[in-house]
Amino acid sequence: MALDRISLHDFRNHPATELEGTARFNLLVGANGAGKTNVLEALSLLAPGRGLRRAKLPEMARGAGAGGFSVGARLSPQDGGEPIQLGTMIDPAQPTRRRVRINRADASALALAEWLSVRWLTPSMDGLFMDSAGARRRFVDRLVLAIAPQHATLSNRYEAALRDRNRLLSDEVAPDPRWLDALEAQLAEHGAQIAANRRTLVDQLNAALLAADDAHFPRPALALEPVGPEEREALAAALCDGRPQDRRAGRTLTGPHRTELAVTLADKRVPAAQASTGEQKAMLIAIMLAHGTLAAKDRAGILLLDEVAAHLDPDRRVALFDRLAANGEQVWMTGTERAPFEAILPHAALWDVAGGTLQRG
Repeated sequence: MALDRISLHDFRNHPATELEGTARFNLLVGANGAGKTNVLEALSLLAPGRGLRRAKLPEMARGAGAGGFSVGARLSPQDGGEPIQLGTMIDPAQPTRRRVRINRADASALALAEWLSVRWLTPSMDGLFMDSAGARRRFVDRLVLAIAPQHATLSNRYEAALRDRNRLLSDEVAPDPRWLDALEAQLAEHGAQIAANRRTLVDQLNAALLAADDAHFPRPALALEPVGPEEREALAAALCDGRPQDRRAGRTLTGPHRTELAVTLADKRVPAAQASTGEQKAMLIAIMLAHGTLAAKDRAGILLLDEVAAHLDPDRRVALFDRLAANGEQVWMTGTERAPFEAILPHAALWDVAGGTLQRG
């Protein structure tokens, strides 16, 4: 399946944008500020979460909150079956509440993951290896979600129980142990599954990176740290034993919410944060390409690449395009000029973007 019709209404600087006639490769070309990344952001909202910019909903409406917005897409099976209509929007009367519709019926944002596997790589992610542990944790969970849609539900339930436990721990009055028992049972149940999903992803990514053996992109080696209790019973016991310490800290100090993604440049055996800027960018691309080989086959795969080709030499660009073609996902890319995409232009759908309007190239 692939997205073959997309509409944006009052989204960022797009008053009314319609895209039809999509392909495996889809290119958005225009000057900085033309609205290219805004299209990618709209597509990223066809997945659970806050999108590739992690912006607040009112910020996405044209005029920064003056009204609502809508993003719609048609997902069509390659065998000619019945298309799926996907949409997300905010109402001007409720600008902080996101609505989702699937086949014109109200649905939860989590339900979008059952139809689409959406991933992205943007310039703001170039500093991921030097960013916070939380940023790398969100990166891992986004990759897990693209393979296992139930991961979002697990994460939401875990975060809700974690907030409740932290609130009890930070209260001046000692919490009722029975309340803590119940919350810790939930944390252990969901946390063990979250940890298992992440561990499976990292193991599969390391295997795919090793198998790729691609001279154009340096191989990163991935690990999850710190290694703590991950089995349900062990995690429940650790949470119970850690109550005095957690109460002094006012927060929960054990669990998958403390996990960090550690990345090493395999050939040089140095942490990714100590690698050059070019090596860090190439490692990120390598991870995304390896992940593309793992993507679920029962859902449409969508990969959003913002300005990814501009800083690659010609050989690496060709290698990137070849790997993307082999992965089988629908790819959306942006750039300020056509030249970097010359190798795939004959096989791509091209739009020229200017001032929030699109013209077929």
